[in-house]
Amino acid sequence: MEVKLNKNEKIEDLQFKNLRIIQNKTGFCFGIDSVLLSDFAKEIKEDAKVVDLGTGTGIIAILLCGKTKLKEIIGVEIQKEVCEMANKSIKLNNLENKFKIINDNILNIEKIIGKNSIDVIVTNPPYKKKGTGIKNENENKIISRHETTASLEDFIDISCKLLKDKGEFYMVHRPERLVDIIEIMRKYKIEPKILRFVYSNKNSEPKLVLIKGIKNAKPFLKVKNNLYIYQEDGNYTEEINKIYNK
Repeated sequence: MEVKLNKNEKIEDLQFKNLRIIQNKTGFCFGIDSVLLSDFAKEIKEDAKVVDLGTGTGIIAILLCGKTKLKEIIGVEIQKEVCEMANKSIKLNNLENKFKIINDNILNIEKIIGKNSIDVIVTNPPYKKKGTGIKNENENKIISRHETTASLEDFIDISCKLLKDKGEFYMVHRPERLVDIIEIMRKYKIEPKILRFVYSNKNSEPKLVLIKGIKNAKPFLKVKNNLYIYQEDGNYTEEINKIYNK
């Protein structure tokens, strides 16, 4: 199905199962972190009910619809304009029966979805604490990058409330927030189970951390091998090419 694009919008081919996404060239566009999270969470069980907190234009949800056999995924996004793009991408990919958008703050979502009803939460939340870092003039970018409408603790608290017992939680974030992440996850009974650090190359410090937790699970943490984005020659590594289906 074709859709009408607004000014500055473009259709991007995701090069996977003919999936496409609509992006605004002047707004916040998805990055490699969302792609890596969708790959990290691809073991989601068949017929799972999933929520993507802070879905943005829907990149993670769209990729998970292609990578898994999930039953339903609900994307929660506070920005109306971004939700409209996500809804057009849903139509573009004929995913109306699988992927739905709720335009609201995540702080209100348990009243809409209900407690203890979700199998899996995925989230790529804003990385920067409110009032820190250089703020971009574009309001959409500020909301996407800074904790202006909900904090890291809010994302984890809401995840705990929505998840069923032993439900799975997948998140990508910055390594410098890792102590906070683990502390808050345990506070809300989501036990960290798998960590994976992402590096630009073998000579760099980690730039991202992928983390999986399980609600009400027993303590046992596995740290997987490092994920490197670039080889020494500047080209993508074999694993990244595989993730991007190249």
